[in-house]
Amino acid sequence: MVDGMLTGTKAQHRATLLAARRAVPAATRAAEARALTDHLGEIVGPGDTVCAYLPVGAEPGSAQMVDHLRELCARVLLPVTRSGADGEPLALLWGVYVPEALVAARFGLLEPAEPWLPSSAVAEADMVLVPALAVDRNGVRLGRGGGFYDRSLALCRPRAKLVAVVRDDEVVDELPSEAHDVRMTHVLTPHHGLFALADTL
Repeated sequence: MVDGMLTGTKAQHRATLLAARRAVPAATRAAEARALTDHLGEIVGPGDTVCAYLPVGAEPGSAQMVDHLRELCARVLLPVTRSGADGEPLALLWGVYVPEALVAARFGLLEPAEPWLPSSAVAEADMVLVPALAVDRNGVRLGRGGGFYDRSLALCRPRAKLVAVVRDDEVVDELPSEAHDVRMTHVLTPHHGLFALADTL
């Protein structure tokens, strides 16, 4: 884990973190994805509903990780991104994960085919796995800046685990935050597995 606060703007943080991820060797990314998958059996139960996502690019995880999650819990929901008429991001819709029923979507994503569940379906989740570029010890998450998750996580039920999925060195002491940020309750990393953040202890 990284000590200290990342300095600079959010855009600078994102550029730095994305470049660092792209520099990670493919073999290392694959090993980390396997480690993340191995932790799933310890953190979800057979009756759980989990909101997850399919990683793109150098994001931690893999499609195999989501497949294994589907074997372990009752239901896996994947996000569907949509924007309003003005181009502003809307709260995510959700679809039940069926591997053979995914369709190509914006941002290089694969998404569930229709029919979709409303944004409020995230309130059914016991755990939400959230993509992140970094997270700090107070639960502040740095995402890609699209705003879709910012609008969605506020709809989660209070006891849901909000889990940032990052590499071990992407957990930092402090990130800049804004009033609308929904803080993560937990982090999942390849080496440390799932752990609660300081403000939840």
